[in-house]
Amino acid sequence: MIRAAFLCLLPSLLFAAEPLPLFNGKNLDGWTFDVIDPDVKPDAVWSVADGILVCKGRPPGVIRSEKEFSNYQLTVEWRWPDGKKPGNSGLLVHASTPRQTFVWPKSLEVQLGSGNAGDFWMLGETVTIANATPLGRRWLKRQESTENPPGEWNTMKVICKADTITVWVNGVRMNEGSGLSTSKGAICLQSEGAEIHFRKVELTPLE
Repeated sequence: MIRAAFLCLLPSLLFAAEPLPLFNGKNLDGWTFDVIDPDVKPDAVWSVADGILVCKGRPPGVIRSEKEFSNYQLTVEWRWPDGKKPGNSGLLVHASTPRQTFVWPKSLEVQLGSGNAGDFWMLGETVTIANATPLGRRWLKRQESTENPPGEWNTMKVICKADTITVWVNGVRMNEGSGLSTSKGAICLQSEGAEIHFRKVELTPLE
């Protein structure tokens, strides 16, 4: 019995990797900034308080990881502030050329917008979803929204492996695609019109 239990655990032991906290809970070391208005200082848009990364949402722009990544699991916890109308934001993976589309770098966006978390937006990179048709550059999520109300935390898990991507929101698989046009790049968080909070941005490398 003990041997059987050990064998069941063996794959996870072989492929486990140490998670990398991209947001350290203290400051924005390891990130760069790009906002549409050059006269706006980054700390007027992005700030850290009590271990939470606060994005004011205006003007539009991104924070971008200094490093590039491939083959990983990315876990992001976010919420819309209580008492305010939830709005729009996104998680950009495989980011490369700055300002490919408006202020957004060339990338694939995993939508965080209220009610739409898990949609894909093709911002210069492309992906395909089986048995579905895109709405222009947008691929809709495959399940009903599982997002929590404002003031409560949500968890998104994104697995990027080779040319595939799979997304879960609060434990429910919302979307998956293949044939990604790239398999490596930086990670970005969007400032896109509404205040949003993050408390975990953690990456686990995959074999």
